[in-house]
Amino acid sequence: MQPQGVYMAITAKRLTLALAAAGVIGGAVGAIAVNHENAVATPAPATAAAAAAPTVSGQLAPTPAGVALPDFTSIAARMGPAVVNISVTGTVKTRGQQMDGFDADDPFFEFFRRFQGQQGMRRQREVPMHGLGSGFIIDANGLILTNAHVVRDASEVTVKLQDRREYRAKVLGSDPKTDVAVLKIEAKNLPVVPIGRSSDLKVGEWVLAIGSPFGLESSVTAGVVSAKGRSLPDGSFIQTDVAVNPGNSGGPLFNTRGEVVGINSQIYSQTGGYQGLSFAIPIDVAFRIKDQIVATGKVQHAKLGLTIQEVNQAFADSFKLETPEGALVSSVERNGPADKAGLKSGDVVRKINGQTIVASGDLPAALAVSKPGDKVVLDVWRDGKIMQVTAKLGSASDKVAANDDDQDSAGADSSAKLGLALRPLEPIEKRQSGIGSGLVIEDAGGAAATAGVQPGDVLLSVNGRPVTSVDQVRDIVGKSSKSVALLIQRGNDKIFIPVRIG
Repeated sequence: MQPQGVYMAITAKRLTLALAAAGVIGGAVGAIAVNHENAVATPAPATAAAAAAPTVSGQLAPTPAGVALPDFTSIAARMGPAVVNISVTGTVKTRGQQMDGFDADDPFFEFFRRFQGQQGMRRQREVPMHGLGSGFIIDANGLILTNAHVVRDASEVTVKLQDRREYRAKVLGSDPKTDVAVLKIEAKNLPVVPIGRSSDLKVGEWVLAIGSPFGLESSVTAGVVSAKGRSLPDGSFIQTDVAVNPGNSGGPLFNTRGEVVGINSQIYSQTGGYQGLSFAIPIDVAFRIKDQIVATGKVQHAKLGLTIQEVNQAFADSFKLETPEGALVSSVERNGPADKAGLKSGDVVRKINGQTIVASGDLPAALAVSKPGDKVVLDVWRDGKIMQVTAKLGSASDKVAANDDDQDSAGADSSAKLGLALRPLEPIEKRQSGIGSGLVIEDAGGAAATAGVQPGDVLLSVNGRPVTSVDQVRDIVGKSSKSVALLIQRGNDKIFIPVRIG
């Protein structure tokens, strides 16, 4: 059952896993609509000296005394009427212990359970659900944006304006993948928010949130952008230190010009309340979803068909990259867009449509504003040089074909420098696992074991080069000075593991 104050909280473990791992690339679709109407904030006198800024030579230079902190009063006064409070009611199905009208806490429950057995004890029942959230008006005729999780399982949605008018809202559509929903109320001449570009945001820029935390309507909080393109299990977000709490979900995130740049969606919390990290859906992504919902009532997502990993220093050394930047391709979906474009495991995507990929999360963030059928130009690092490939994006709803490598296998031996005992895959192992070629790791010790390689893993490639014999492994490792990148098949997953050998 959803609590009073609908929101999404990310646990410490979930956040750590999200920042450490990468998944199959996908993206939201649609056409962006941008309103450049500005609401300029009035600067206020500075109350504290700002930190000194470094000069080109690296020396710290004093900051001019005239630097001022933003005054958000103008934005709060003008944009507040376009921010709404959303309350939802509905039912959710729960499975509780019941038996012939007895609840589990009934004193006669255990007595009758012994005679009637377990049958009928666990029955689904519908439990009333109530929740609160926020939203904002983007069209004078009653179009409202909010989070999909705010209206999930809702049978009735009520929108309350700042002037205390209330309307029954219709959910035009929602997209759980991006957590965006579009509502419609029957009203005219409503106040609307201007829409900015989340892509223009800069880390350190001041932002403002308006919403209804804990049901406290029209609350204003402010902070700065902590990071852009933060990859979490649910997508790529704007990270801020703006205080966001239960009930803020679905509310707008404004820049200092009074333009909406995001939808407040999630918090990092160990207690259920704000702890210094909040996350907003980029408005560029949200508007593409909105356009599709308004036009068709449903949403399609684009995909490239890749699984990627972060490029750390060990991988940079292995692939001879000057800097540990980019998205390392660990696997490619067979017959998917990336496969058809010629991408393969071991490639490092450095740019997409001219945009530099620094962290691996920058790639799904860039794809999030694309749609199926769009073409993207990728700068890929392969065999010590940059090559350019063009891929036509597919649809995330397309079925995934099973990978089927068809390289030949050979020989058996051991690789002492890595600490691995290797042998080729047997024919029956190939049939059972679906792996076309590779070397079974019978034992792992030394540098490989320290890096996390395990017996039973299958070694597919070294530094992006497929291996079918121990001689190939020795040859590649012998030409490497600091580290090697091993592509491992473990169960159904393919992962790169960096192994230091220098």
